[in-house]
Amino acid sequence: MLLNTSPKGQELFSHTDSSAAWRLSSHFLKSIPFDQPNLTFCCIGTDRSTGDTLGPLIGTWLKDHPTFPYEVIGTLEQPLHALNLSETAQSIQDRPEAPFVVAIDACLGQLDRIGFILVEDGPLFPGKAVKKELPPIGDLSIKGIVNVSGFMEYTVLQNTRLQVPYKMGKVIVRALLLAWQRHQLKVISNRHDDRNNEYAWK
Repeated sequence: MLLNTSPKGQELFSHTDSSAAWRLSSHFLKSIPFDQPNLTFCCIGTDRSTGDTLGPLIGTWLKDHPTFPYEVIGTLEQPLHALNLSETAQSIQDRPEAPFVVAIDACLGQLDRIGFILVEDGPLFPGKAVKKELPPIGDLSIKGIVNVSGFMEYTVLQNTRLQVPYKMGKVIVRALLLAWQRHQLKVISNRHDDRNNEYAWK
């Protein structure tokens, strides 16, 4: 189910909704510049805490996809986490041409929002749930609410069932790949229309 009760610039999607991947892909098509070659996906988290595996799982699945053309930072094998996030964010900012960054991370939230995916314009503030001071990162944020906030957040993240970030990650990856494929089809269709228009004038 897509909720329209979020502040402006935010959208909430339930990962259990049968049409979640399609709805997410439609939103990604509008908010992610797939025509930009230096598009970068920063998938934040660690496999040392089950609740924090959302980012590395998504990064691994995207990187393992045989034709996904964009840069992916943060996987199960090479995680993007508190120890290297500042350095990574700075190195991205120091590039001659700054990429459009999609930042992905797990987060904690209200009990009735567990399992929801939050897409938000602007940067993500990693580590906020466990009171860590880390630099903001991203032009677009994708956050998966994996458990409840408000009490012993670090312990809550560590004791989150793996199936929650796993299932949410699968939906987000399907939506990203679908959005990219829909973008490719749109490009091909536009080229076909341009050729038809060119022939019509001859």
